[in-house]
Amino acid sequence: MADSSATAGGARAADVDVVVVGAGFAGLYLLHKLRGLGFRVQVLETADDVGGTWYWNRYPGARCDIPTTDYTYSFDPALETAWTWSEKYATQPEILRYAQFVADRYDLRRDIQFNTKVEAAHWDAAANRWRIRTSTDAKLSAQHLVMASGCLSVPKTPDIPGAGRFQGPVYSTGRWPHQGVDFTGQRVAVIGTGSSGIQSIPLIAEQAAQLTVFQRTPNYSIPAGNGPVAPERRAPLEANRDAYRLAAKWSRAGVPSEPTQIYGRYSPPDVHAERFEAAWKTGELIPILGVFADQILFPDSNAIVAGKVREKIRAVVHNPETAELLSPKDHHFGTKRPCLDTGYYQTYNRPNVRLVDLRRQPITSITETGIDVGGESMRFDAIVYATGFDAMTGAIVAVDITGRDGVTLKGKWAAGPITYLGLMSVGFPNFFMVTGPGSPSVLSNMMVSIEQHVDWISDCLVRLRSDGLSTIEPTPQAEAGWMQHSQDCAAITLFPSADSWYMGANVPGKPRVFLPYVGGVDAYRKACDEVVARGDLGLRRSGPAGERCNDGVVRQLQPDVGMVLDMLAAMNLPTFDSMPPEAARAFLAQLNAARPPGPAVGEVLDGSFPGAAGPLNYRLYRPATPGPHPVVLYYHGGGWVLGSADSDDPLLRDLCVRSGCLIVSVDYRHAPEACFPAAVDDAMAALRWVSANAESLGGAPGPVAVAGWSAGGNQAAVVCQLARDQGGPENPQIAGQLLLTPVTDGERSTASYRENAEGYVLTASLMQWFFDHYADEADRHDPRIAPLRAKSLAGLPPACIVTGQFDPLRDEGAAYARALEAAGNRVQHIAARGHTHTSLTMIDVVVSGEPVRAQMAAALRGFFARSTVAA
Repeated sequence: MADSSATAGGARAADVDVVVVGAGFAGLYLLHKLRGLGFRVQVLETADDVGGTWYWNRYPGARCDIPTTDYTYSFDPALETAWTWSEKYATQPEILRYAQFVADRYDLRRDIQFNTKVEAAHWDAAANRWRIRTSTDAKLSAQHLVMASGCLSVPKTPDIPGAGRFQGPVYSTGRWPHQGVDFTGQRVAVIGTGSSGIQSIPLIAEQAAQLTVFQRTPNYSIPAGNGPVAPERRAPLEANRDAYRLAAKWSRAGVPSEPTQIYGRYSPPDVHAERFEAAWKTGELIPILGVFADQILFPDSNAIVAGKVREKIRAVVHNPETAELLSPKDHHFGTKRPCLDTGYYQTYNRPNVRLVDLRRQPITSITETGIDVGGESMRFDAIVYATGFDAMTGAIVAVDITGRDGVTLKGKWAAGPITYLGLMSVGFPNFFMVTGPGSPSVLSNMMVSIEQHVDWISDCLVRLRSDGLSTIEPTPQAEAGWMQHSQDCAAITLFPSADSWYMGANVPGKPRVFLPYVGGVDAYRKACDEVVARGDLGLRRSGPAGERCNDGVVRQLQPDVGMVLDMLAAMNLPTFDSMPPEAARAFLAQLNAARPPGPAVGEVLDGSFPGAAGPLNYRLYRPATPGPHPVVLYYHGGGWVLGSADSDDPLLRDLCVRSGCLIVSVDYRHAPEACFPAAVDDAMAALRWVSANAESLGGAPGPVAVAGWSAGGNQAAVVCQLARDQGGPENPQIAGQLLLTPVTDGERSTASYRENAEGYVLTASLMQWFFDHYADEADRHDPRIAPLRAKSLAGLPPACIVTGQFDPLRDEGAAYARALEAAGNRVQHIAARGHTHTSLTMIDVVVSGEPVRAQMAAALRGFFARSTVAA
């Protein structure tokens, strides 16, 4: 172990196994954990005591915003018994006492060097060690360096003209005086209305003779309803503490909860009101952020919640103009961290409180005596900056961290942080971050996320030691894959739309990237566990025992696709190919009944048309815009066995709205009752009928486009070839073909069949089941089943072909796109990264499919634009 004598800044033993930067909750647990595993650990802390964020943030009203039933260590049941929180949301002094209690209980101070700021850490490649320099001129050497410096620990420097001119006392909520501040009788200015401003303003207003609040951007806040922990809130914890803590670890936000499946956009006003009021009354962030399943996905659903919060503000604030200034309208609810308050909005009813809107009256300058705003000079006795933090990256890049080949972390992160799992970064061996960028961190209960990271890092170091290895570092492929996944998670939400500190937008010059991982605590933990289970996937480990590297990407599916697959796996549903066709059709109808309906269109009409062997049904989708509209003939999916004219209803509503086209979805006869070529005959009959009746259906004159999904895409491709081959002036003219994950070959030996044979809804065995019902083996290379095998692919309509990365049909779809292009046809191939055969059709469930469907709609419009020009 390192020298055990506690110091207040003197040098210590120079060589340790692990140096930990920061003695907040992360550093304390990491020290306890690693020391118990036999590692020599030295913690370096800038402050003169433990507590981290809760040491520095002593401003009036500072509290946690996660209930104390959850904002607490869980690694030691005895600790939970030994400490009892006094109220629902603990104050800063109580949280700091808790950190001190933990440090004393586990005798942690003897390995913490206080009053010591880490200034630089350089990787010594020859020795495979970090060389660390501190403000005390101490030089340390460590095999591993862990930044446990906190996400909200570096106050943002005020970017206001004249900020240094004021001659009176100036305070920052992030560096509040330890002895407190008495504002009695003073004229006080508070600049900023984020969390620290919202918490401190009511208490400052109680003391000050006059309080002026300078607000640039209003924030959403809900009343905390603080007080003793309610018995019903404690009951699940007391009934089964282990189960409660386990549930927290596998929850979305690190607090046990049951996510709703109710969509705001599809539920009635009485449900809106009921769910919102129930969440509001809890006084907790998790319920109010989860009123609806879709509120962070879609603006219309989010607007329901945001509007009701604004109603609450207007009901409290007496002055209508002030109420409007306090009502956020520039960002979606939850895209900036909402605040919890005690009497915040009521404070603006006090006669000694004034609100200044900096968007209307920007600060001209801080002066020696006060603040000049829009032609008005205001005199103050004190100024309080509640301007937030350089969040998530500020404390890390404040240290001069230099890795391999002289590359600095600050330089590598110049365009935004790049990490693997939010834990490590390529080029910086044996370097770890607790709750770093790219992990759930600030979007979660930090105590749960801290413990998960500490446990993961500790286990990682134990494995390294046990395997006789000395260094560990992520691979570029693994890191790039994680960054793509993290960005994919953010992209399907509304988070990136806000100028928030989540995006680094509060710090001038900071790159605008979404910093935390929004996929959820549960999904993140699963990914981290999988990295280990797959042999330290994406990590290069080396040492005396040699080098080991199992390179790869832990998450390639789009995040919402992965969630759907996980949900289906948990449901353990029977597979279609385990049933007879009639039962499979009934099961499909049951599944379809539970899906979101998709957007409203101008009109939906059902009718019948003459198929090749008798009447068949169709469903028509008309846009709400004035017609006539271009006509698209659509063939449904279902492997020639399942489906109907209305089975792809949400997808067709979406395409109708996006493309502005009139879509006619048609039935065709199914196998095994009517085998090949019955479906093809019906598809051609539908093409002739729709082409002949386009205008009477309300469509525009001229060629129609054809489209289809899966087996329907096969039908669309086949009718294009047949229409070309049959020729003649009366033959239907086709403007273009949109083929969504189509069947184009009867051969099932491609790489995508092997790679994606199981686990992605459409399986290799299900395709075998479809083919066995539809066509004899001898017919499966017929171009009417396998259009890729046609003798000629020349002279066909323009095509847009969509393939999914995790679809057994991926390679044959891509091959058809290449073959069409080689034959001289105009082709657009959309390779949908991270998608499966079915995911792009899941409207309002798989949001990551929206950009692809937008491209599909644009392709349809393009077909008709080109056909008009050609005419």
